[in-house]
Amino acid sequence: MNLPAPIAKVVTPLFTWWPLENSLQQLVVSKAGSNEQIALVESIERMSVVAERPALRAALWLYIDELDRSHSISQGIEDTTGSYWHGIMHRREGDFGNAHYWFNRVGMHPAMPHGYDPHAFVDEVQRRHKDEPLELIEMQRKEWVALFEWCAK
Repeated sequence: MNLPAPIAKVVTPLFTWWPLENSLQQLVVSKAGSNEQIALVESIERMSVVAERPALRAALWLYIDELDRSHSISQGIEDTTGSYWHGIMHRREGDFGNAHYWFNRVGMHPAMPHGYDPHAFVDEVQRRHKDEPLELIEMQRKEWVALFEWCAK
């Protein structure tokens, strides 16, 4: 990931212990993070470089499938980035209609590549999530990384 050094320093323990290829493995989450993951994100969240950036905090909780914690943060972020994290969270809990609502509030987010359509992705996840197709999991990871890197700038 392409992160500023101060942020990279505090999140590296999480990404080393739980690399991207082991994260975001479920399109619709059935099991939250482990106690060890939760403790690590709680410690990262207290670091000032992350503590003062709620979008990063919401993202880190999504990274370990802690949807409720992510939701409690993202719903308080009154901008398109908060709405984007909020939409991802609802998609990952299987509330596809609510995910569409939040992505409607976003429009085109500058973190996403030109032509990326979060609504089409929601629809595809809704159709195929029970099979956990690798191409959708990879797309979910790419979406998370793009938004996380943008928030870390």
